[in-house]
Amino acid sequence: MTFYSWNVNGFRAILKKGFWDWFYSKQADVICLQETKVHPDQLNTKDKSPLGYTAIWNSSKVKKGYSGVACFCKQKPLRYSFGLPDKRFAGEGRLIALEYENFFLLNVYFPNGQMNEKRLAFKLGYYESFLIYCEQLRQKKPVIVCGDFNTAHKEIDLKNPKQNEQTSGFLPIERQWIDKFIATGYVDTFRMFVQDGGHYTWWSYRFRARARNAGWRIDYFFVSQEIADKVKRSWIEQDVYGSDHCPIGLEIDF
Repeated sequence: MTFYSWNVNGFRAILKKGFWDWFYSKQADVICLQETKVHPDQLNTKDKSPLGYTAIWNSSKVKKGYSGVACFCKQKPLRYSFGLPDKRFAGEGRLIALEYENFFLLNVYFPNGQMNEKRLAFKLGYYESFLIYCEQLRQKKPVIVCGDFNTAHKEIDLKNPKQNEQTSGFLPIERQWIDKFIATGYVDTFRMFVQDGGHYTWWSYRFRARARNAGWRIDYFFVSQEIADKVKRSWIEQDVYGSDHCPIGLEIDF
């Protein structure tokens, strides 16, 4: 099966930049989007539910044009759910959990902590609650997690680590949670295949960051370790434009 994940930074915006050409060229089993910034009622039928796919949308209920995730599935999942069980984090449209016969697939858009200390605390709380939820699901079957984690894990995962040590997205406390996530038994699939630096998934729109490849790797595919041996490929499509993020892909043999 082939999966894609992409923070599109506005679904309606990316529709004007060749999104459907890219989408149909991939013929993926599931394509997960983050930061859609739209309610499906604002879309026409073709865009809301593309031909040949089951479309599942989880949009923000707290603010219009904010956050939001979506999944387009060739094979309809057995069931799906929205959000974490912890209701402190309800309403922002950050998570869709899909259940298939052999696995759960979680499409997640983690909070950004750069606004203020309150939002950083919200992000860290979301991280902890998310890990608890993953472990609950994992008791039933293996878990695949994709999305925008809003944190670069290691110094190799961003262009300018020293300058960003005090910036949310590379704070020690955020990076320690990814350490904990991995120690609990989740595998960063990209690092199974690529060990060197210079591979990023997000670039600021400022300072010609993308042209200079001054980016951050903050979008990931993780799998629970019991299915890591089934992963065939994990990659970044740095040459695909349309957002300040680029798509990432995973191929896994079930």
